[in-house]
Amino acid sequence: MAEISAAEVMKLRNRTGLSMMECKKALQEADGDPEKAEDLLRKKLKGKMDARTDRAAGAGRITVVLKDGDAAITEVRCETDFTALNDQFVAMCKAVTEMVCAGSPGAAPASAAMQAEVDKLRITTGENCSYARGQKLAGGPGVTFGVYVHHDGKTGALIKSEGAIPAEQLKQIGMHIVAAVPTPKGVSAADIPADVVDRERKFRIDQAMESGKPKEIAEKMVEGGMRKFFEEIALLEQPFVVDPTKKVKDLIGSSGKVLLFHRWAVGETA
Repeated sequence: MAEISAAEVMKLRNRTGLSMMECKKALQEADGDPEKAEDLLRKKLKGKMDARTDRAAGAGRITVVLKDGDAAITEVRCETDFTALNDQFVAMCKAVTEMVCAGSPGAAPASAAMQAEVDKLRITTGENCSYARGQKLAGGPGVTFGVYVHHDGKTGALIKSEGAIPAEQLKQIGMHIVAAVPTPKGVSAADIPADVVDRERKFRIDQAMESGKPKEIAEKMVEGGMRKFFEEIALLEQPFVVDPTKKVKDLIGSSGKVLLFHRWAVGETA
């Protein structure tokens, strides 16, 4: 059996974050080869972690990256806020998001390289860390992106726009998207998802019919209320959270246009 020095054990410990005893055993098993020992540790502990993926990952981080004219947003989950705020976890989330940004536009499934980055943290922290989702937005001529991530990393917004909207204005709009109640569901009324509209209309019609109105009358009554509903959840029509005397569209003016946005929160259904 190879003689293992304390310095070699410490070096492996610093690379993996695992205990001195585990690192020493791995080095002995690998005949003193540090790279082979690290591989042995990761394979062994990954198997243990894979058996514990039923543990709830209720914390995590939303990360946004702008790179080479494109943008990406990701959600990576873990079990505790302590890990979510750890510098290593933050760095891993950034690395994974950069991989998404380097990929194809649209929803981004986990690649082998991305999963490897997540697995390193699973092993180091002993927590059930997982890549939840990612999305890449492609840039182009005249396209700009706005970013706002709340200080705790649990909610974030990525905005795609065109025209002359200053970066600070886009950041303020991102802050609004994260903080606004009700949460905006589309840029304008035309962008509200059909399932959201249908659910709200049905709810209002059912309410009117329960009060004794015939269905035909109830449907006509509801249309006025639906116009108000669209104003409440369409981003451009919402009162700006910082200054409710203005609407979000007042911050944009006529020289720019918000094309779309993503508002993500840790733990929500994608």
